[in-house]
Amino acid sequence: MVRLGRLAADAGVGMLAGLAGTLAMTVSSTAEMRLRGRQASSAPADAAGRMLGVRPVDEAGARRFSQAVHYGYGTAWGAVRGLLAGCGLPGPVATAVHLGLVWGSELVALPAIGVSPPVTTWRGREAAADAWHHLVYAVATGAAHHALDRTR
Repeated sequence: MVRLGRLAADAGVGMLAGLAGTLAMTVSSTAEMRLRGRQASSAPADAAGRMLGVRPVDEAGARRFSQAVHYGYGTAWGAVRGLLAGCGLPGPVATAVHLGLVWGSELVALPAIGVSPPVTTWRGREAAADAWHHLVYAVATGAAHHALDRTR
């Protein structure tokens, strides 16, 4: 029997873990951008802006919106990681499924919305960097979930 309180607790722990994963992804992507001399991607914020009807009026507003989308999205996806654990998936399996859901949804949704090209057109280095950052997110989220979830 599924209890609503347990689902809420699983999602809540997952959201905290997702925030930790987002912080790890931020460190990873910031280091990679500095090493490669590239700018941050605006695709996630562009997608959220399109879906929500948000159009920042200046560059500072665009940066703030992008950060809000980045942290909100990563934290929210953490809830899914918590629910996967709540369904009984072992940690490594839940982390692998979580990675597939998060990265897979990006690879499908962003081109469908029209804010990024399909992954099949990306250069290998770009695809590898994107995969790496999502792996960092999923593993860090899974590790944080393991540290935070004392019920299992």
